[in-house]
Amino acid sequence: MTAAQSERSDTIETNISGRMDRLPWSRWHWMIVIGLGTVWILDGLEVTIVGAIGDRLTQPDGGLGLSAADIGLAAAIYVAGACFGALLFGHLTDRFGRKKLFLLTLGLYLAATVATAFSLNPVWFFVCRFFTGAGIGGEYAAINSAIDELIPAARRGVVDLAINGSYWLGTAFGASLSVVLLNPAFFAPGLGWRLAFGLGAVLGLLILLVRRNVPESPRWMFIHGRDMEADALVRSIEDDVEESTGEKLRPVHETLKVRQRKSIGFGTIIKTAFTRYPKRVALGLSLFVGQAFLYNAVFFTYALVLTKLLHVPGDVAPWSLVPIAVGNFLGPLILGRFFDSIGRRTMISATYIISGVLLAGTAFLFSSGALDGFWLTACWLVVFFFASAGASSAYLTVSEIFPMETRAMAIAFFYAVGTGIGGIIGPILFGKFVEQGIQSVAMGYIIGAVLMVGAGIVEIILGVEAAGKSLEDVAAPITAQTEQATA
Repeated sequence: MTAAQSERSDTIETNISGRMDRLPWSRWHWMIVIGLGTVWILDGLEVTIVGAIGDRLTQPDGGLGLSAADIGLAAAIYVAGACFGALLFGHLTDRFGRKKLFLLTLGLYLAATVATAFSLNPVWFFVCRFFTGAGIGGEYAAINSAIDELIPAARRGVVDLAINGSYWLGTAFGASLSVVLLNPAFFAPGLGWRLAFGLGAVLGLLILLVRRNVPESPRWMFIHGRDMEADALVRSIEDDVEESTGEKLRPVHETLKVRQRKSIGFGTIIKTAFTRYPKRVALGLSLFVGQAFLYNAVFFTYALVLTKLLHVPGDVAPWSLVPIAVGNFLGPLILGRFFDSIGRRTMISATYIISGVLLAGTAFLFSSGALDGFWLTACWLVVFFFASAGASSAYLTVSEIFPMETRAMAIAFFYAVGTGIGGIIGPILFGKFVEQGIQSVAMGYIIGAVLMVGAGIVEIILGVEAAGKSLEDVAAPITAQTEQATA
């Protein structure tokens, strides 16, 4: 029996998962990567712009008159909005589908970003940052779940890491853009930073135009009573792949029995996660807390560290983010393939522990006064080469190790809780540290190092090996029947 032959009892036997996993790489997959993956460029742009313009927003002629602590608060509000958006839209993604939500969340981001450009006071700026974060947080749940369900199992690791790593293209673009827009020779102090947010909205609109062509996840469709549509969609994808690659696809005989449901309540989701997979819950939290604290703490306040503590000129400081962004982008791009070949557990633990040890060394050198702006940036380039691959793998991990019906909510939950603990506390804490001096900032770096090494150790103990495996083999759907059948 095929995916198109639905039983009257609402139990179906489907081979759709196997058909999607055996597809060779094709132009269709590139369309998915471009339509969905490029959104992380927006997130990188948002975070970098606020970090880069932080010094300008604290100046009297910048238009808002924020303090260094206010910059940290704005970052925390953005992250709080992202956590809220992840939970809200994550639930809606599992209930109403991946496509509806990744269009809605991008629309919210666009509206909030445009509104930020027209901020006239701190309160308006903070509110806009919250809703911008909500749109991006919703994107994390909708996009990561859709990507992993559409990409073949053999390439899921390298593609997922590369896509999450594209965040740093946005960082490099935002940093370069900020240098020009913050130059008073080109733009007035109160205008340049507003244009930066407006240009982010233009980029988001272009992504929205491409994204309209991305289909719904067939895996989500067959669970939610749309197995006939899912089968037709997969057939059209197979035809496209065969035409573009010239390769005849092999038949798939392995099937999966599932009991269809229109929606799954929070109670079932929570019970499944905490009773069936308690060790995986601990693993996900450890990975997310470590990387969220490190990244949000450092990047939201890095321009302030350079300008306030190392006396780097405000119009030069944003350039330091470009080489750091390059290191962050190259890490997942170069190391990503090893997550599929060597395996998840080895690579995740290695990248977390190596980056934590390097971070501790950077903290020691920084506190001793051995680093100026140039050499601190050089240290970050090396640290984040490894940390970026580890951080990207956190999203890959939680999207793989929980059942499909809870995938978006799992991503949302771990993002919200991990980021809420590490991402909200980090920027506020570092905003205060910058005001207290170099030794306090160095202590913050040590905290980040401990969290990263600790997460790497947890991965060694509790890690789940998912390399090359079907998502349904890593975590069977909640609605799957215990027996397996063959066509």
